[in-house]
Amino acid sequence: MAIIDPIILAQQLIRCPSVTPKDAGALDALQQALESLGFRCYRLPFGDKGRPQIDNLYARWGRSAPNLCFAGHTDVVPEGDASAWSLDPFAGEIRDGFLWGRGAADMKAAIACFVAAASRFLEHRTDQFIGSLSLLITGDEEGNAIDGTVKVLDWLRQQKEHLDHCIVGEPTNPLHLGEMIKIGRRGSMTGHLVVHGTQGHTAYPHLADNPCHHLIAMLDAITRNPLDQATAHFQASTLQISTIDVGNPASNVIPETARATFNIRFNDRHTSANLEQWLREIFRKAAAPKARWELTVHVSGESFLTPPGHLSEILSQAVNQRLGMIPELSTTGGTSDARFIKDYCPVAEFGLVGQTMHKIDERCSLEDIAALTDIYTLTIERYFA
Repeated sequence: MAIIDPIILAQQLIRCPSVTPKDAGALDALQQALESLGFRCYRLPFGDKGRPQIDNLYARWGRSAPNLCFAGHTDVVPEGDASAWSLDPFAGEIRDGFLWGRGAADMKAAIACFVAAASRFLEHRTDQFIGSLSLLITGDEEGNAIDGTVKVLDWLRQQKEHLDHCIVGEPTNPLHLGEMIKIGRRGSMTGHLVVHGTQGHTAYPHLADNPCHHLIAMLDAITRNPLDQATAHFQASTLQISTIDVGNPASNVIPETARATFNIRFNDRHTSANLEQWLREIFRKAAAPKARWELTVHVSGESFLTPPGHLSEILSQAVNQRLGMIPELSTTGGTSDARFIKDYCPVAEFGLVGQTMHKIDERCSLEDIAALTDIYTLTIERYFA
């Protein structure tokens, strides 16, 4: 059985410009590496009318329980201005002790580290190994997440494939490898508020109805006080206004419509349904009696927590053994596909340093790639010990 070099595999993946929804050969390269280790691979394309088809991969070694799964994504965000990069964003070059390229931190190198860890483990454990290793890799994490992990999980249910625990390889560490394991995520809800008025001359406001005044009062009402306090595992919830749009170029015209968009990152004190109800009640009280307004919301995910347990414990032990530090168990940051997987099995997230993800000159250190591969190997060994 071949031993996979995580740096070489990460380079192969980075050299595939798999900007969502394109795969660009990334899953082919990954499947080839996994099949060389004896994994059974299933390519799972999903799509619908009006949406491009997204390719996904589920791979499994073994048929017995328990099944330890690694979840991740090979799609990446656009590179932006390629001329602003120090190196070609899709060349996967090594310089100054770093692997450079779009997806290096988020999260092609982490995928390569887990495949390399699996190859090390399986080389010595094939004869007496009882259990299964699997990978759930999507091409739709950076996009709308409609035809990716959610659809693969539905397919797993139909196939009666059971996952016992899952590691998601997102870049969880803020500055240094080993700082942080994510055991949950805040929920995310975006609100779109539209206030209608009556257009008129600013010199004759009694003949008009200014929607900006209503909008300002309504936004003030939801931002005046903190939403809550922190909980045992979560930061305090936050509400941030991201845009206010009127589209009025004239200084002497009262506009007809005013719009605002805001985002709430909420902890486990709330659900999106309760927050929407709260917003509507606050807006009704803050707006003038005859004000006309509309609120629509989009929920990216509910808050969730996987209480500290078996998986986070052995991950922490592996980090401590390799790096001599105890990682913080955190729920900070944005959303990830763990929000879907948590309905299927206990999940924890641990990957590389996220300082350069989505940025020009995205990169990860070769030392961190080596250490993460060791940590994943130790985790697999402890899991099946």
